[in-house]
Amino acid sequence: MIVLEGQIALSPFRQERLATRLAECAPSCRLQAARFVYLIAVEPEATLDLDRLSRILEARPGLSPAPPDASRILVIPRPGTRSPWSSKATEIVRGIELPIRRLEQALCFDLSGLPDEPGPRRSALAVLHDPMTQVVLDRVDAAETLFVDRPAGPLARIPLADLDQANRAMGLALSDAEIAYLDQRFRELGRDPTDVELMMFAQANSEHCRHKIFNAAFSLDGEPCPHSLFRMIRHSHSQSPQLTLSAYSDNAAVIEACPAERFRAGADGVYRHAPADDAGFAIKVESHNHPTAISPFPGAATGSGGEIRDEGATGRGGKPKSGLTGFSVSHLRIPELPRPWEQPRPSNPRLASALTIMTEGPLGAAAFNNEFGRPALAGYFRAFEIEQAPGLVRGYDKPIMLAGGLGAIDRGHVEKQPLRPGDPVIVLGGPAMLIGLGGGAASSIDAGSSQEQLDFASVQRDNPEMQRRCQEVIDRCTALGADNPIRSVHDVGAGGLSNAIPELLHDSGLGGRIDLAAIPSDDSSLSPMQLWCNEAQERYVLGIDHQRLAEFEAICRRERCPFAVVATATAETRLVLANFSASPSPESHVPNPGSTAIDLPMDLLFGSSPRLHRDARRGPTPAWPRLDIRALTGENVGASLREAGLRVLAHPTVAAKQFLVTIGDRSVGGLCARDQMIGPWQLPVADCAITLDDFNGHSGQAMAIGERTPLALIDAAASARMALGEAITNLAAAPVASLAEIKLSANWMAAAGFEGEDANLFEAVRALAIDLCPALDISIPVGKDSLSMQSRWQDDDGEQRSTVAPLSLVISAFARVADTRSHLTPQLILPEGGEPESELWLIGLGAGQRRIGGSILAQVHGAFGGAAPDLDDPERLRSLFELIRDAREAGLLLAYHDRSDGGAFATLCEMAFAAHCALDIVLDGWGDDPFRTLFNEELGAIVQVADDDRAAFADLIDRHGLVHCAQRIGRPRSGSRIRVFAERELLAEWSWQELFDAWWSVSHAIQRRRDNPACADAEREQARSLDAPGLCPRLGFDPSEDIAAPFIATGARPRIAILREQGVNGQVEMAAAFDRAGFEAVDVHMTDLFSGRHRLADFHGLAACGGFSYGD
Repeated sequence: MIVLEGQIALSPFRQERLATRLAECAPSCRLQAARFVYLIAVEPEATLDLDRLSRILEARPGLSPAPPDASRILVIPRPGTRSPWSSKATEIVRGIELPIRRLEQALCFDLSGLPDEPGPRRSALAVLHDPMTQVVLDRVDAAETLFVDRPAGPLARIPLADLDQANRAMGLALSDAEIAYLDQRFRELGRDPTDVELMMFAQANSEHCRHKIFNAAFSLDGEPCPHSLFRMIRHSHSQSPQLTLSAYSDNAAVIEACPAERFRAGADGVYRHAPADDAGFAIKVESHNHPTAISPFPGAATGSGGEIRDEGATGRGGKPKSGLTGFSVSHLRIPELPRPWEQPRPSNPRLASALTIMTEGPLGAAAFNNEFGRPALAGYFRAFEIEQAPGLVRGYDKPIMLAGGLGAIDRGHVEKQPLRPGDPVIVLGGPAMLIGLGGGAASSIDAGSSQEQLDFASVQRDNPEMQRRCQEVIDRCTALGADNPIRSVHDVGAGGLSNAIPELLHDSGLGGRIDLAAIPSDDSSLSPMQLWCNEAQERYVLGIDHQRLAEFEAICRRERCPFAVVATATAETRLVLANFSASPSPESHVPNPGSTAIDLPMDLLFGSSPRLHRDARRGPTPAWPRLDIRALTGENVGASLREAGLRVLAHPTVAAKQFLVTIGDRSVGGLCARDQMIGPWQLPVADCAITLDDFNGHSGQAMAIGERTPLALIDAAASARMALGEAITNLAAAPVASLAEIKLSANWMAAAGFEGEDANLFEAVRALAIDLCPALDISIPVGKDSLSMQSRWQDDDGEQRSTVAPLSLVISAFARVADTRSHLTPQLILPEGGEPESELWLIGLGAGQRRIGGSILAQVHGAFGGAAPDLDDPERLRSLFELIRDAREAGLLLAYHDRSDGGAFATLCEMAFAAHCALDIVLDGWGDDPFRTLFNEELGAIVQVADDDRAAFADLIDRHGLVHCAQRIGRPRSGSRIRVFAERELLAEWSWQELFDAWWSVSHAIQRRRDNPACADAEREQARSLDAPGLCPRLGFDPSEDIAAPFIATGARPRIAILREQGVNGQVEMAAAFDRAGFEAVDVHMTDLFSGRHRLADFHGLAACGGFSYGD
């Protein structure tokens, strides 16, 4: 092992922050230095040019001695794993012909005053590393363990009598019925199972992978129910199948898109436009809750990565286009930002805190989307918890981490083609590592109830640059149209290859012969079980037409994408995993003696494992504390209203989401029509996200999220209806033609088995899928469930504690849009140059009801109970949607924003923030309770209408039957005060900055902790300044003048090389820009230049594309 000392590892503000955290854990401990150290393993018998490598790394050989009073600590990746940095850096140095087997980056800390006592020392060292992905060493030479080739672990056989013990020890999460099933089947086979077979069965049949509860037979309070949960979901599709091209049968649903055009490189590399009347778009939303609870950054990163793979692995290949991200956590408890509603309590020491999750998790999701090259354009964030009883909290210690999006797919590629006997099965992407082992089963267990070492095993790591290369291979194949060599593709997710390859074969009614030795691996010590079942990320399995294998291999080599032929499909429906290539006679398909890890009929894995039965019992609704409005008001309505407004805006669920948005590139791909940021001052208040189909047209897709999960603690069915209602009121900002165009992903999270939760789940699914969706002509063609949403542990005093999430439904709504240009935003428009004044209308679907149970107003005052808002009449929601559509088409609306968390007050404030304007909120005719009027969270929306259009808008309201739901609520005006009036009396007023500061406070506090505090402070000062000019473009040219037109008219199209290296993701939009300017854009990979397929001399110029070459 060669050691090089690198540069300073931490910027000054990060080093200062780390030093502060160390001092908090161990007051005597001081951080003296933090540097990068590079650990190098050279290829056997090779000579390394160390000077050249040192220059590349800006490093020097050896290590300078530690200060005399300092302890030297080295942080390295966990042995048996490999950091994403190492994977990319090793490829770079190999690409310049340095004979390096592995290059790894470590962190070297010099610490003085490090305690010798085990407890304080452990606490200090825990600050320096992530124990889920890294280990701490006190000797540099001990890092040699990273490079030691250890012998492969053995294949084990488990006696049938020991199945129960193996279930616990291996974290298989098998039920008693499943253990009995395995016992019976293996007795029929006359042998004991291998550990590989048991782990494979557990992953393939885990709740995470097989959704056993959603397919279970239910009884409710002893009465048998005619439908399973999944059958009820499918009912929505059977009632409204229009526009759906694929549902429930693949990694994502596919919806019919608007006619558009394709712009892609042909086999000759030239980018061309082609009409696409057969376009579709794939939709999918996943959750990645357990890994994010254990290790937030990689958990959220691999959650986003897995969902991206779902879109790419739909049918015979899709192309991810835009993403969404969401988080639900318990109270943040930011030390610098104490809140009266956030009381201290014990937390599960095995899970990351809510603040850690929201500091690191969003970075992980954004990093993967950024590096892969997909804009994340929508999202949500909720913080919630409430004590139900001593030792029992309802909240999100086990968080929701939502990852979703949409992608493009050709209709000719929507249906997978069956494999034929003899077709090769290929693993595309990165190597196997001891990562994510047992993750499918671990995600199906309540957090805290498994063995702690299984938490470590189930954590994954991310390498989006590798996934980009895989996607480029898929893109090259799908660009061939009907000649696509891919017959079927699956992503490798939960269960690893042990789930993906059998699924691929089973879909075709075939078996398979899998060569264990052919599976690419980065860890020689992996046992057969670990090699087969690990969840190393950024991998796909593909079935390829055997006659097209050479063509496919050439595509992979051009993209520098690793691949391996690991299996062959067989007519016999039997799964055999063994070491064939090391056999004395591999051509005879006889495995190496003693190497057979799996030899099973396929029906054992996919056949008749026991169906669950759930006896759901309704539980009593807890007596949640209710908000006493009269006591809240006291003698001074104005002062109470002022305080309530500030508290509501400061609640994390309502507050600005800047810290979640600006960490991501929202323009990559060149097809974003509407992101989160609104208006000249770019504030994150958009209701929905909109993308374009192509670079020339205006059609596209819109997507929006709806969730009102805390309401499920009061009324589960109402929570489901409100989630759908919020998704629709968000999506109404986009010009969607009708509700029938909308398709939903429903993500269900619950603590199955907890008192009353099974019944709540059943009633919520029934309310949504049987009652509401058919009434609105909407269907749910895709979704996901995560039904182990509780955390259990024993505190330091030996008391049992648990945190149980409410039944949580998150709805993501998607729809095609014929013309994206007419979408509405929350930015209020102030009159200029004699234009008419305007007024604000609230259309509330509560029809006069102002229920505040579960509201943010209640939560910030330590209350929760009371009647919850609900969608009492689905036709009102339809009428609201159609009113907004018709008013938009008539040109009557200047701005639009839905009412949700925080009520109308939060809605109005966000509209004023986006416009940098003042507001007069007028409550005349709204009743005598300004709190219920301003802060109830009934479904609805606020629109801005010019005074001249008042009559026309009122007529539309009447025609849609919403007269009893609509009323004027105020006026925007210039200035810096937001005031509330009732019957001409001023009830309360705030300065614009006062409210803005409350709204911005959470984002600012997290940015100060996560980023450079000085930068966070500067951004806040700029954002809160009413004098800031915002985005005011001053063009030095006439944009209507096409200076390229005369040159294009000549017909000459100079050839331009659109040059890319592995990992680059910006080449298509770069090509589109040059194509628009009259060039012939040609896709040129660096491998084309090395191989001689292209020469730069053949081009008039080149454009080097951006986007994470080698992960930057």
